Amino acid sequence: MIRVGLVHTKPSYEGLAPPFGPGVAYPEFAHWGDTDAGASSDNHVYSAVREALHALGLDEARFGQADWNPLGQFVDAGSKVVLKPNFIRHWNPLEGGDENASLESVVTHGAVLRAMADYAFLAAGQSGDVIVAEAPQQDCDFEKIRIYAGLDELAAHAERVGHKFTVIDLRRETVIFDDGIIVERKPLSGDPLGYRAVDLGTSSFFEGSGLDPNRFRGADYDPGPTSEHHRDGRNEYLLSETVLSADLIVNLPKLKTHKKTGVTLALKNLVGINGDKNWLPHHSLGGVSEGGDEFPAARLIDRLRSRAIEIARPLLARGRGTQFFRAVRRVESSTRGDAFIRAGNWYGNQTTWRMCCDLNRSLYYSDTKALALGAEAPVRIVLTVLDGIVAGEGEGPLAPNDVPLGAIVAGTDPIAVDLVAVRMMGFNEQLIPKLREPMRDTGARITQVRDPADVEVFEARVDSNGPTSRRLDEITCERTFIAHAGWRGHIESDGPKSP
Repeated sequence: MIRVGLVHTKPSYEGLAPPFGPGVAYPEFAHWGDTDAGASSDNHVYSAVREALHALGLDEARFGQADWNPLGQFVDAGSKVVLKPNFIRHWNPLEGGDENASLESVVTHGAVLRAMADYAFLAAGQSGDVIVAEAPQQDCDFEKIRIYAGLDELAAHAERVGHKFTVIDLRRETVIFDDGIIVERKPLSGDPLGYRAVDLGTSSFFEGSGLDPNRFRGADYDPGPTSEHHRDGRNEYLLSETVLSADLIVNLPKLKTHKKTGVTLALKNLVGINGDKNWLPHHSLGGVSEGGDEFPAARLIDRLRSRAIEIARPLLARGRGTQFFRAVRRVESSTRGDAFIRAGNWYGNQTTWRMCCDLNRSLYYSDTKALALGAEAPVRIVLTVLDGIVAGEGEGPLAPNDVPLGAIVAGTDPIAVDLVAVRMMGFNEQLIPKLREPMRDTGARITQVRDPADVEVFEARVDSNGPTSRRLDEITCERTFIAHAGWRGHIESDGPKSP
């Protein structure tokens, strides 16, 4: 059985402020003394993270004692631990106009990050390194994220207790959009250790897919790099060396819906370890009848739109015609709105889930020096702690509505974690390719789960006496989440039972 920890608490971050300290004198931190100025008096999120590590069974025999060290079974003192949050963007466009939408359902909250940083400090010791590393969306203002997540206050806390703490924006470039068109680009320093090209070759989830690399489209205007790195037996990804050289990665995703893969969760969060998003295929050009997955039906308006975008791409890549194309986007928005399927934002996207699973395979089978696809099992451990205190539904991952859920999920198997999450969302994992296909896959496996029945959930509340073992089928939702418009009616558990 594959164990997952699930903890329930208050479904809110209300009353929490940087540096998001525990507000409780936990025995494992007694050696730090009273160093946590500004700690919240009742940080239930911190308590939920702590209990989730306990529910997962980490250092179980010493829980509640001064020497409890939950991450110590993964790394020794002097190790490098990377914390990988979801900092995709610094705002929710629905905020202000919708009382049920906020940044809280978009990004990993600082209280979750703070708790995991403290346990990383315990494991790595004063000679180790704890690093927050993330490559958010191109137009994310990282400084605003830094303020929201309390990263400077967390760094000050780390200094007080004598531990090394670094924050790295892994992007090499940031952009400014206007009317959906890039109008300015700014270079960034990126990963100080550089990047590593990881080639999965024929071990990629794209192998045998029948998808045409010439149709692959990525995150920027020039499709050349996207196709170039996924053809002729190559399937390459440019990954952060800071991440690949870590002794332990702690994946800290957000629980929310996603326009291209149905849900975000553990697997999708690893998109943020790459150094060039244009190496990542996001969809395939054209409709299904043409061999693409950009949109479902062969409607004339969708075909014409797709052709127009292809004409615009080389011009926009050279910074030409931006005023004209911005005007076109405004006209389109005013006449068609935003509720139509484009750019692979629907349940028929056969591209993004493969890219997502490839990134997981690249990470799980890359040690600090090389790729070991021939290994019988993953060569590294990635611990996932999923932030579902305030979850997101609807137009995720960028513009979700808030769902007060009050859950933290922890596990070392990403599929097992995601299965627990989708059950709480009321979704059917068999209708989500990025979950269904890895369970069937026989290659370099990214999961031990072959059947959902393989998952054992240890469930608790922060005020309980400990976790209780549950079958995955016992994990239910209070109400089904609203899926992204392109997935609605095609992902819910009360919908069709087969893909």
